[in-house]
Amino acid sequence: MHMADALLSPAVGVALSVASGAVLAWSARRVQSSDQDYLVPLMGVLGAFVFAAQMINFTVPGTGSSGHIGGGLLLSILLGPHAAFVVIASVLTVQALIFADGGLLALGANLFNLGVFPCFVGYLLLYRPLVGPKPLQATQRKLGGATVLAAVIGLQLGALGVVLETAASGISDLRIGTFLLLMQPIHLAIGLVEGLATASLVLFLRRARPDLFSPAEHNVASSRASPGTSIRTLVLGIGAATALTAGVMSWFASTRPDALEWSLAQASESVNAAEHKPPEVWPTADATESLAGLLGAGATLCLVAGVAYLLRRRRSTP
Repeated sequence: MHMADALLSPAVGVALSVASGAVLAWSARRVQSSDQDYLVPLMGVLGAFVFAAQMINFTVPGTGSSGHIGGGLLLSILLGPHAAFVVIASVLTVQALIFADGGLLALGANLFNLGVFPCFVGYLLLYRPLVGPKPLQATQRKLGGATVLAAVIGLQLGALGVVLETAASGISDLRIGTFLLLMQPIHLAIGLVEGLATASLVLFLRRARPDLFSPAEHNVASSRASPGTSIRTLVLGIGAATALTAGVMSWFASTRPDALEWSLAQASESVNAAEHKPPEVWPTADATESLAGLLGAGATLCLVAGVAYLLRRRRSTP
């Protein structure tokens, strides 16, 4: 669902960049004031994992398109919404600057659609109220249902944002009504897949690392794995999963155009939809694709960890 620069007018692109930048500055201040020192390595490795996971496009049945997870809700559940937004901003920045995926003018719009909606609407307004203040006591059905619902609503809002931002820009020769009717159903299917995948991972981590979800609720003293003492094991595990995803699983990603590209092609009136699609960064399943994924994940890890470290260092500086 990464928008390309060709879809946005400068006015709309700049306005969304200002809005996303303001949210990013606020989120950075909240991360800086947090007392959770284990966030630095965890933010870095989770950012790399989300970058790699976004490479895995899956076919959407009944269409000629594909989709991939966004990762904003998963990051919010594990890190909190503010740290999650900083991570998503870093992922999208690496994709735009290094892989030309999305473009600089569209960076603010992509951050708003893929970051604000899942992190602050999906998580804060849906997931957290539905799960309740004690996530360790929530039933699997309750936690899983809240996760799927939050993922679906977050992605639906993001898809709607793409349509509205394109319409407001007024520079694309698209049938906006058709574009809307194509974008929402196909992203509903993608949201369901992301919700189920996120719920499965969250339920697994809740059993394996309950201290990540509610340190106050979990008796850290009786646990053999608290954030401060065994974070290295968790980081290494996520790092291994990232390497496997970027280096191997990316070979099996769908080669069909993603949902946005497909919707643009169907809704185009007279212009070539290829003008609006972002470049295909990983067009074939070979060693080059694996290398690109590993380098991108590594760059994201370094950027996120560096930003998080600087924020935490500023907090500790008198």
